[in-house]
This record gives sequence, C-alpha cells and structure tokens, in this order.
Amino acid sequence: MGSIEAYGEFDTAWCPGCGNHSILQAVKMALAQSDIAPHEVVFASGIGQAAKAPHYLRANVFNGLHGRALPAATGIKLANPELTVIAESGDGCNYGEGGNHFLAAIRRNVNITLLAHDNQIYGLTKGQASPTTETGHTTKAQPGGAPSAPFNPLAVAVSMEAGFVARGFSGEQEHLADLIQQAIAHPGFALVDILQPCVSFNTANTYGWYKKRCTKLTADHDPTDWAQAMQIARQWGETIPIGLVYHATDRPTFEDHFPVLSKGPLSHPNPGQTTVRDLLATFA
Repeated sequence: MGSIEAYGEFDTAWCPGCGNHSILQAVKMALAQSDIAPHEVVFASGIGQAAKAPHYLRANVFNGLHGRALPAATGIKLANPELTVIAESGDGCNYGEGGNHFLAAIRRNVNITLLAHDNQIYGLTKGQASPTTETGHTTKAQPGGAPSAPFNPLAVAVSMEAGFVARGFSGEQEHLADLIQQAIAHPGFALVDILQPCVSFNTANTYGWYKKRCTKLTADHDPTDWAQAMQIARQWGETIPIGLVYHATDRPTFEDHFPVLSKGPLSHPNPGQTTVRDLLATFA
C-alpha cells in the first residue's frame, strides 16, 4: 500500500464545508490503496472549482480548457499506456461544455477514469444552473426556476454500456475511495459521478439533503445485470442509490485496436538515426 502523505498537503481556495475537500482526500486514499506513486498518475481537468482538485495533489497535472479534460486524458493515455490517467472536473465542465467528449469517451472505451464532481450548480461562476440542476431550481441567473430537464449521466452511461458506472457521495468518504479504487482498476472507461454539496451557491441540495437520501446499494444488486442497472441509474428523489451501478469487462478498450501500444510508451522505441533519415527521405 502506498502513502497518502506522498500526495502532499496544500492550501485550497474552496469554501469551508465544500464537498471537494472530502473528495480530494478520497482520491488520495484510493491512489494510496492502489499502490500508485505520484509520478505514475496524470490528472487532466478543465475549468471550475472541481477542476482545481488536481492542483492540490503532488502528481502530474494537465489543466486545460473548459470541458476538455477527456480529450487531453485520452491523448495522454494513448501516448503512454503505462500511466494511470484520471480526468477530474465538475458536472458543468463534463456534462455541459464537455458533453460530446463524455459521449465519445464512453464510445471509444479508452482506459481512463472520469471523476465528475456533481453539485448540480456552476460554483466558480457564482451559481448558475448546470446540466444536472433539477427543473424549477431557482438561482440568481434563473430566478424563475431552471426550465430544462436535468441530465442523467448514469442513465446515459449505462445505456451506452460503459464498462464501469458508479455514483459516490462526498459524505461517505471511505465508500467513495473504494469506488474510485475500483474505477482505476477497471480496464476501460470508468465513470464515478460524485454527489457533493455546494455550500455557497446551492441552498437546495445541501449536505443534509444528500445525507437523508443517499443509500448504499446492497448485495441484492447485480451490477452485471444491464436492465437492473438502468433501473438503479434512473432512481432519483427520496432515495438516491450510491455504489457500483453497472460493471462489464467484455468490451475491448480503444488501445486494444492499436497493437503498437502494447509495446509501451510511444517514446520508448528507438528506431535509430538511419531509419529516421530514410523515413524523412521519403518526404523529400
């Protein structure tokens, strides 16, 4: 088992009570329990309070454009398959600006993990409705209530038969760490949608609101049963299931289609100067 301390301790810009604090600790726990050293992992993130999470880890980080964490994570994984690659941003970044990339990542099945901090609001920009905000939720930008239906990332992921689909809650830190550890170990695209409170800009979905509703899935749930997983993914209201919703390992990964990647990072082969010179000559 690795060391949590190896990932460092940093001051954050998050509000006291923000769910991001607990998620950050759960990520450290999962990496340590997976015995992954800081130099063996790369985080890719976009824009937002959640996207700052990798800033507070002693690890490799690529922080890019809003909604573009998954394309960067895909490129990193294909360039160096030996790395553990994690994309980490919020519900707005992943399901709004990055919505198409979310669908493409599921379709391709690249061996990366997506941690989506889901607080049902845009926190960095002071509380506009996000893709997962419930219909009728009032904000400063939507005083008459959000008019659109909320996006259900779990139902979409299960419907597309993503290999690993899970939901965690920042108020259940050890349970969340275990889900993240399982997601990292999954050979293919893995989604962990993480419910969390935004204590400054979401006064409806508070810590107490989630605590009252989030219920761990029991052994009665078979995550390999697609139809049962779809039913679980659609549950939302007085009871919100958390845990591993769907799990299948029979899909080939995107990397499996490129045998050259089985030989390791693209930077490792050394063809020699003669080969390179001959190759360049073909373009003359």
